[in-house]
Amino acid sequence: MSSSRLGRAARADFPYFAAHPDAVYLDSGATSQRAGASLEAESAFIASSYAAVHRGSSVAAGDATWAFEQARERVAAFVGAGEREIVWASGATDALNMLALGMSDDSLGLGGGRFALGEGDEIVVTEAEHHANLIPWQRLARRSGAVLRYAPVDAAGLWSVDGLREVVTPRTRVIAFPHVSNVTGQIAPVSDVVELARSVGALTVLDACQSAPHLPLDLSALGVDFAAFSSHKMLGPTGIGALYGRAELLDALPPARTGGSMITTVSMQEAEFLPAPQRLEAGTQAVTQAVGFAGAADYLTSLGMAEVRAHEERLAEALVDAVSAVPGVRLFGPAPGAERAALVSFAVDGVHAHDVGQFLDDRGVTIRTGHHCAQPLHRALGVTATTRASASVYTDADDVARLGEALGEVRSYFGADA
Repeated sequence: MSSSRLGRAARADFPYFAAHPDAVYLDSGATSQRAGASLEAESAFIASSYAAVHRGSSVAAGDATWAFEQARERVAAFVGAGEREIVWASGATDALNMLALGMSDDSLGLGGGRFALGEGDEIVVTEAEHHANLIPWQRLARRSGAVLRYAPVDAAGLWSVDGLREVVTPRTRVIAFPHVSNVTGQIAPVSDVVELARSVGALTVLDACQSAPHLPLDLSALGVDFAAFSSHKMLGPTGIGALYGRAELLDALPPARTGGSMITTVSMQEAEFLPAPQRLEAGTQAVTQAVGFAGAADYLTSLGMAEVRAHEERLAEALVDAVSAVPGVRLFGPAPGAERAALVSFAVDGVHAHDVGQFLDDRGVTIRTGHHCAQPLHRALGVTATTRASASVYTDADDVARLGEALGEVRSYFGADA
């Protein structure tokens, strides 16, 4: 089902599976397991190069700063960005808030006006957004007087470019959308959205959390203006993510956080800021996590992202088949046979999603239940919660088979098949 380095074979690269050899871990969409390469990179840095970054002129500070900036270069290369186009954040949520808050400050006259929004301007999202790519734009709309509009989803939870086109107008200033839905697995037609945005002069903001670990990703080639992605979904540590932005845009974005290390001159009345990315990185950064993040990116690069995608395409098909084969289970997202990421969300007739999750967990199958930080999407689907199974490089056909076998017992166990 997979290349020699993916699936069951990849488990040797993840310490978690040495401790849990029989685990079926299908919750990588929430947090992936950490690659040993990431742990080793972080541990080696802490042991031999740990010191202040961008502070002082000592050899120790220079070594630490070199490792920190090398990490930025490697993560940037992984997503097809320049080293000045990656800003560290505490996660993708923080990255998106950083962007929205910077635009908010510009709207209040605290920047050069490149991102200022006002009455009558529009921010467009989809009904499929993770809360992290929705609530910051709600807040920006309220602060600036702009209007938040959205493209609706259909009965399967899918949005379309045609639906987006119906809500985009010449007053649209921002279009924010998910590259891959964390609920349905839908993969967005990014080039079509970028073309639509450019036709009205709007900026594009891509939520790449569910695509960076799973698809070959070249943000520069995609043409988006900004993107956010997170280490802990990408086989790396928690506590760090990245905001991608075209360099000229990052240089114009007002800093959402202010303090040390990101300034050129400070008086008692005002401050001037460095160029990006440092202008947006106030205070001490998550240095060791950045090194671990780069280790994870290097590991994925060594696997080959085209091979990862091919492996997960087969897993996606297997997941759809396994879930669809169980009577009384409603699958959301793309129809069987259609393109999707390697995740499935579903509802079991007569059984609450949390009960499904507990039953599966008792059978050794780790999944996610709830609204997956996407309440509007679940409301549109007419359910309060779903059960989600999501794969990664260490997932194989046996994992999917065990999910299907356990899922087939759920309704009988709870007496819902009577």
